[in-house]
Amino acid sequence: MTAPFRNGFTLIELLVALSIFALLAGAGVLLLGNSVSAQSGIKLRLDDMAALERMDGAMSADLGQAVSRISRTDTGTLAPAFFANPQGENAPVMQFVRTGRSNFSDAPRSSLQKIEYWVRQGRFERRTYDQVDGGAGGDPAALLEGVQSVALRFRDEKGEWLNVWTPQQPDLLPKAVEMVIARTGNPPLTLIFGVGPGPRSKATGTGAPGA
Repeated sequence: MTAPFRNGFTLIELLVALSIFALLAGAGVLLLGNSVSAQSGIKLRLDDMAALERMDGAMSADLGQAVSRISRTDTGTLAPAFFANPQGENAPVMQFVRTGRSNFSDAPRSSLQKIEYWVRQGRFERRTYDQVDGGAGGDPAALLEGVQSVALRFRDEKGEWLNVWTPQQPDLLPKAVEMVIARTGNPPLTLIFGVGPGPRSKATGTGAPGA
């Protein structure tokens, strides 16, 4: 007697097929999620490295063209050629005057420019002044996020490193500045900048520009 012809799958076969499909689909979703997370992490790392490069370039250019120029604040008081105060948000981390300011519009102004660097609300900011003496500063530009603190050291003309910069002559500049930046979720970053004409900055520590 010929057995009846069966067309289709049994319930057990269908359940097994659906289980296998669910396992493959779950693995695919997990793989896709890991890929998206990895891409997001890589993008954040690249963005952070780009921000470090921009900060390093800005500070190298500014400090590399610093000049011995005593200036006046917006209240009229005298400011030394190089002022440094890494503690607190009520004063800039550094303030000095640089030369080499571009003048593409041929405006009747000097090539000198007063520069300030601040740490405020977790941001490392750069602020410029249109006038060296007595002018109001422009809007600050955020260079780096997640900054917890900044520590500075200064190299004098004798080659010694000082923790504070308070020279007897207010027009004296340090020969170099060492800056250690502590950032959230990152190891400390150490940067060394030459002040005035000289070599480009050097970076040390994990997370340094170009690392």
